[in-house]
Amino acid sequence: MGGLLSVTGSPSLLTATVAWPFPAIIYVGIILSTLGAALQSLTGAPRLLAAIANDDILPVLNYFKVAEGSEPHLATLFTAFICISCVVIGNLDLISPTITMFYLLCYAGVNLSCFLLDLLDAPSWRPRWKFHHWSLSLLGATICIVIMFLISWSFTIVSLALASLIYKYVGIKGKAGDWGDGFKSAYFQLALRSLRSLGANQVHPKNWYPIPLVFCRPWGKLPENVPCHPKLADFANFMKKKGRGMSIFVSILDGDYHERAEDARAACQQLSTFIEYKQCEGVAEIIVAPNMSTGFRAIVQTMGLGNLKPNIVVMRYPEIWRRENLTEIPATFVGIINDCIVANKAVVIVKGLDEWPNEFQRQFGTIDLYWIVRDGGLMLLLSQLLLTKESFESCKIQVFCIAEEDSDAEALKADVKKFLYDLRMQAEVIVITIKGWDSQVEGGSQSDDSLEAFTAAQRRIADYLSRMKETVQREGKPLMADGKEVVVNEQQVEKFLYTTLKLNSTILRYSRMAAVVLVSLPPPPSNHPAYFYMEYMDLLVENIPRMLIVRGYSKRVVTLFT
Repeated sequence: MGGLLSVTGSPSLLTATVAWPFPAIIYVGIILSTLGAALQSLTGAPRLLAAIANDDILPVLNYFKVAEGSEPHLATLFTAFICISCVVIGNLDLISPTITMFYLLCYAGVNLSCFLLDLLDAPSWRPRWKFHHWSLSLLGATICIVIMFLISWSFTIVSLALASLIYKYVGIKGKAGDWGDGFKSAYFQLALRSLRSLGANQVHPKNWYPIPLVFCRPWGKLPENVPCHPKLADFANFMKKKGRGMSIFVSILDGDYHERAEDARAACQQLSTFIEYKQCEGVAEIIVAPNMSTGFRAIVQTMGLGNLKPNIVVMRYPEIWRRENLTEIPATFVGIINDCIVANKAVVIVKGLDEWPNEFQRQFGTIDLYWIVRDGGLMLLLSQLLLTKESFESCKIQVFCIAEEDSDAEALKADVKKFLYDLRMQAEVIVITIKGWDSQVEGGSQSDDSLEAFTAAQRRIADYLSRMKETVQREGKPLMADGKEVVVNEQQVEKFLYTTLKLNSTILRYSRMAAVVLVSLPPPPSNHPAYFYMEYMDLLVENIPRMLIVRGYSKRVVTLFT
């Protein structure tokens, strides 16, 4: 403090040598200031340590927590231990640079926080000094770091590394309190600018990313503490390359919003915790609506911002709809698909979700695509994304093209191969011809393995239609189903059933041992009851253990090489 000076061989304090009226006053001042600083540290440091522990900023300091109004005895002993350790070292020149580094690092951190808050125009930043400018804070932080390097570059590196580790630890383990993170404000501003730069224009296929809207509400029951089917979260990760990208997990609570607002907040927190547990990059949203159809229609219209709106709706196939006798499921399921078509959202329906592999279950065989309609390349892209996962990396892709008997199969195969080559995708192309409906009507016997399911579906549809007609005759009203008027063309119903039967039989013949089957989702026929569509879908997925039913949309999601 006073500076040591050695002239005749014995060191003396420089300030004491020039002090007036006598040198002893400097020694008294040093002793008093040292005792004052020591007492201040003895009373202030333990309380500061206890306050940090009480705020849960550093969970490792939980041992020093104290009740309000109590003395921090354990923190005092720990502080005294540190002080005694520094005294025992007996070398002030070794201790002072360390203490100086911590002070300078503290000042640099304060200046850096002020710089970020002022530069980013944070609403909570209201400095009392009206002449403050962000450049002054940046200059102060820079000077502190420069002085640290001038004192000792090795101490500076160690101090910065230690501060970085503490910051990372607080970010992972610390709890939010009455303090904030300046970098979070920077991230927020960066996200806003990035969102504005994306705009609302159509995204080029080269920059297209899947943003799944995962419909968590299951067709069935889950344990009370599980807000979403675990395999549905795994599948959401399978749709993203290396698991990177945003997913939106949504669920719907039936009821009135004013009555169930607290339930929605609790459910949202539970779903967010589940997403973190499953290591999914995504957010959770809970909607309160009178029923599932109304809630989903609100979600599909309003969820997302600009080009960060979800573009794929992912949900489970309702395999229990007949077994549980849930008559409302067909209307809800068909309504969701129609809403997605109107909103121009792609749809991926997972059949056999319970059998879907996790990241540790390796699959072998093929990934079979039954490409019936042009979907912008979504089905092809999904198959390529599956290959990037460890579970499916040993599989190969097979593309099956369905054609009628009178079409040129070789020309179709050549066109598809050329298309896949331009997309830079490796896949085997197989063209399958099936009889059209007209030839089936003219003659020809059914010999398919799915004939029993086909006959049962015919019988159930006929029974359902007869009940509808009885209601019409009894009440004298038009033919109604699902609350709207319908027109049933029985020949068209038969055609849909036959086409679905032939596709199911083809899949069973060629892809019975496939790791997963992808097939185009047939749009619900207009003016058909939802019950009929569920019969078509059940016939399509009959005896196929694992299937992805995909419907693309008008936008291309893959780019051609040429």
